[in-house]
Amino acid sequence: MANVKFSRKEFEKQIKLTEEIKEKIALFGTPLESVTDDEIELEIFPNRPDLLSLQGFLRGFLSFLGKKKTPTYKINKPEKDYEVKIDKSVKEVRPFTTCCIVKNLKFNDEKIKEIIDIQEKIHGTLGRNRKKIAIGIYPLEKITLPITYEARKPKDIKFIPLEMDQELSGLQILQRHPTGREYAFLLEGKEKFPVFIDAAGEILSMPPIINSHKTGKIEESTKDVFIECSGFDFEILKKTLNILTTLFSDLGGSVYQMKLTGINEITPDLTPEKMKIDIEECNKLLGLELKEKEFEKLAKKMGYDYKNKTVEIPAYRTDVLHPVDVYEDIAIAYGYDNFIPALPEISTIGKEEDVVIKKRKISEILSGLGFQEVLTYHLTTKEDLKRTTLKLETIELEDSKTDYKILKPNMAVSTLKVLSDNVDARYPQKIFELGVIFEKDESKETGIIEKEKLSIAVSGETDFTEIKQVLGYLMKMLGKEFVIEETENKLCIEGRCGKIIVGDKEIGFLGEIRPSILKNFHLKMPTIILEIDFERLFN
Repeated sequence: MANVKFSRKEFEKQIKLTEEIKEKIALFGTPLESVTDDEIELEIFPNRPDLLSLQGFLRGFLSFLGKKKTPTYKINKPEKDYEVKIDKSVKEVRPFTTCCIVKNLKFNDEKIKEIIDIQEKIHGTLGRNRKKIAIGIYPLEKITLPITYEARKPKDIKFIPLEMDQELSGLQILQRHPTGREYAFLLEGKEKFPVFIDAAGEILSMPPIINSHKTGKIEESTKDVFIECSGFDFEILKKTLNILTTLFSDLGGSVYQMKLTGINEITPDLTPEKMKIDIEECNKLLGLELKEKEFEKLAKKMGYDYKNKTVEIPAYRTDVLHPVDVYEDIAIAYGYDNFIPALPEISTIGKEEDVVIKKRKISEILSGLGFQEVLTYHLTTKEDLKRTTLKLETIELEDSKTDYKILKPNMAVSTLKVLSDNVDARYPQKIFELGVIFEKDESKETGIIEKEKLSIAVSGETDFTEIKQVLGYLMKMLGKEFVIEETENKLCIEGRCGKIIVGDKEIGFLGEIRPSILKNFHLKMPTIILEIDFERLFN
């Protein structure tokens, strides 16, 4: 979640901040954190980055109050040289970008701070700390069009980074510049770094790290800007650019498209996405009896157009992936305070399932040994699976809107990802997870079987003996006898891996992760892992 602060004066130019409005802000799904004479502070959930700016929030909130229709935005076609040439060299580093030009802006110190703030808020939420998305905004008057997006060897990248007065190479920026040091991990291990270069040969920036001080600093005198978003998912980048496009339009700017040669695209595109919905299904999920006209009215309060059982989703909304997301907005527009609580017409005596009791016992045992429980997604990415070097039969989603497309085939991939995301935390790192993996099974109606697994990992100054001791204590506390037999597993170092046998059944494995896999996940310390089939352990 992100907390944003808006000028109370600017806010009240549109809406007077009464007690009723304060309550409506909370019902809109953006809790009001604090109010002073100068500013208001709101909590914005990560699924609504379009609300992170004052203009974006007012657009959505005024529509919610029924005081203003969702605006339509004019986009101008590319002019001469409004082009970004995407070179093939960026494919393995940061393959995509979306770009536009905005003219006739009027900046002051407050607006510049607001632009920087939303830029960093998007970096931290939707952008996953700049990994998925990095945004650059540049004064157009200092740029010679067209622009090239390419990758160069670090020694061939030389420019003065933002807020410095000394020219540095690509590698020196990662070593000496404060922002470079903070985000150096994003380019770690890359032979080439991405750069934006104008037609005069001036480097504009080295995404996702830093802009050039000469060509990448917005000032109050700036009237026209070039905007780029770089990353790995073109669809998300388009949505991000749309958020910025509508923001700058609301600030009075005129938006111009740019040609992206190399991928044959033109951005931005504010054409709404269309999605079929079922009012009966909506009523069933929400416990309401909405008629079509009522549904249409509520949909408009949340910024949707509705016609012929189809909603049109604004191009800047990143959170609408399924009709259920629309139904959630209908519930918000209807008002959670208007729902009438009702007890279910059933009579049962509830108690904990046996499996839940066993899971809690395992959690208590491992927590007592100093382990921290984690919870990861059921989905993983092709990139993370590739880093395990395992060749597994996987199940891929047909129409995923993100790069998380693969149903998790084992616990190791998510366990290693957690450790990879926390390489700079204190060692030893000791984590465990009780989760679900997915395998193909044609005997099932869905063709998929779910299996519950326990994963335990230690990263630090550790070895095979430690994980064996952890297993021994866990089994003793569960009243299970077991043996370990040497085995081979492509995750583990040869001779430091064993299969776990209870009775006559193999229930899992334990071992020390291979150095090559540690390197793939950027892990700096030896790591041991244990994985157990939960059902086999108790049956």
